[in-house]
Amino acid sequence: MKCMSVWGGLLLFSGFVQAEIIHVDTTDTLIMQLQQAQPYDQLILASGLYQGQFIVDKPLSIIGANDSEVIVDASGVGSAITVSASDVEISGLRIRNWGNDHYEQDSGVRLLEGANDAQISGNQFRGDGFGISADSLSDINIVANTIVGNAELFTLDRGDGIYLLNVLSPTVSGNIISHVRDGVYIETGRLSRVFDNQFSRLQYGIHYMYSKEDEVFNNVSRYVDGGYALMSSKLIHLHHNRVSQALDFGVLLNMTSLSLVESNESEWAVNPSENVELGREGKGIFIYGAKDNLVWNNLFADNDIGIYMAMGGEGNRIFENRFISNQAQVKYVGEALLEWSHNGRGNYWSSFTGWSGSDANVSHQAYRPNDNLDRLFWLYPEANFLMGSPIVMLLKWAQSEFDIVEETGIIDSFPLLKPSRHSGLIRAVAPHVAQEKTRSSGGTFYGK
Repeated sequence: MKCMSVWGGLLLFSGFVQAEIIHVDTTDTLIMQLQQAQPYDQLILASGLYQGQFIVDKPLSIIGANDSEVIVDASGVGSAITVSASDVEISGLRIRNWGNDHYEQDSGVRLLEGANDAQISGNQFRGDGFGISADSLSDINIVANTIVGNAELFTLDRGDGIYLLNVLSPTVSGNIISHVRDGVYIETGRLSRVFDNQFSRLQYGIHYMYSKEDEVFNNVSRYVDGGYALMSSKLIHLHHNRVSQALDFGVLLNMTSLSLVESNESEWAVNPSENVELGREGKGIFIYGAKDNLVWNNLFADNDIGIYMAMGGEGNRIFENRFISNQAQVKYVGEALLEWSHNGRGNYWSSFTGWSGSDANVSHQAYRPNDNLDRLFWLYPEANFLMGSPIVMLLKWAQSEFDIVEETGIIDSFPLLKPSRHSGLIRAVAPHVAQEKTRSSGGTFYGK
């Protein structure tokens, strides 16, 4: 919004544009003022019901009066408010009952191309389709909204809480989102900042597709299928987020590259089914066909599997993470022998009982979180009942005691004897990411 001051009941904007404060108390008056108001006027809506679908095609502020209950009801059809102009503010409204046509992107607030610099804040949304959707625009702010979908619908039949397609530099912060499909879905976007949001009872908290140079931090996801899904994207900085009670995964890197996953906490990713299909276990982090990423200083605890890597996920650097009390610490489906340590520091494994060397915090006894027998049981899960048998225990002991060299699997040559915790952000250990970021945007990836 342009800078303004109040004088004599008028708002004075820079550039000698005068804007009026207009009080609205009926649906008909709102429709009339949306047509007749001048750019940058401020419409203050009194308590009451405003029913229909409303079009905003000029810079306006539409604000619920203080301590009022302003209800905008779309009668189950289309979008409640559609915006096609820049510099529009919508705040303090209760928006409900819009349509659920995903092809038409029915939304509580729908931002069309040209609706740059929109400010959507402090609203309450409840409906079947998308809460807020935006397409081909830039520099929008979506702040402190509550978005609730329809819990009676199948998850994939709901709209996303916030749906951003080809949006440049959006800010999404302080929102509370539940019972939708994905909390925040970003496709072919760039330079988003998504932080301080809360997600629950939905598919994925945050879902990136074909996006790049985004930052995601201080978000909390609970009771979700997955916490944070990064798909076919690059240069994503995912840090200081939390996820718990996920069904499938805490963090997913799927065909994603040059990204930094640090200082996140992923706990209790557990599939409660009695007979879990192979690959459907709960995973603290799932790396699938992703490369050149750095996974550092994260907590993966009490999951079915701490970290699951498959289908070409070998080219990643993984160290100084904490793997605690996972039913299986690692599941790696591949043919390489991977080293998970860096500069003499590996990861902390609660299942490791090795000895220390000159450094009391680091062991020089290599640790293999899984072995050939583990992989055999992955391939033939019907034989799992043998895992606790004396012969299997003897074979596992022999592999560990006689240091049988394996050509495939995971090795941590410097496992940590104490959980390391770093409060700051990592900077120097991922030069390939920093260099790529500098080439693509002229900035530095860690220059915060």
